[in-house]
Amino acid sequence: MARYVGPVCRLCRREGMKLFLKGERCYTEKCAIEKRNLPPGQHGKLRKQKLQGYGLQLREKQKVKRIYGVLENQFRRYFETAARHRGVTGVMLLQALETRLDNVIYRLGLATSRAQARQLVRHGHFTVNGRKVDVPSYSVREGDEVLVRASSQKNAAIAHAMDEVKGRGIPDWLLFDAAKTGGRVTSIPTREQINLPVQEQLIVELYSK
Repeated sequence: MARYVGPVCRLCRREGMKLFLKGERCYTEKCAIEKRNLPPGQHGKLRKQKLQGYGLQLREKQKVKRIYGVLENQFRRYFETAARHRGVTGVMLLQALETRLDNVIYRLGLATSRAQARQLVRHGHFTVNGRKVDVPSYSVREGDEVLVRASSQKNAAIAHAMDEVKGRGIPDWLLFDAAKTGGRVTSIPTREQINLPVQEQLIVELYSK
């Protein structure tokens, strides 16, 4: 499966904001945005032009793609699926991305980043409703139970993640169960529950041209 394997801090710098792509490092003074909030490249200091129109739309799309770790073709398929469903297309798009299995695991605090969650899923450390699922893009539904497999209960990465993310909180649409080392999807998230500083309508406008 294709994925971005380059340096991720430059992606945050390009968008001018924290995308939380590097787990716990993003919460320290070592974060690239804290040290130098400039676009990457030798001409970064010169890129001060004000974006408008297409430029704004493109940046919003790139921002969301990078937050969830999906590439262009996959992102477009998410948009086309959202556009076919009844409802607000931009919100449907964010809901589809938010209910990816790797994102749910990250939101539950079982991984320090979505990239780590994706790797843990690929290695078969989780079950959905009792069945092992190793597809990061698997879409969870309301009522689904996502748990760490019995054989992975002592996995060092998962244990470290759970200890590291204490206090950050779990979204209202998820219910964490420490006894089972996992959680349940209590509902599909509303736009208000998807805490992302993005303007999804700009993405709709971009793809609707």
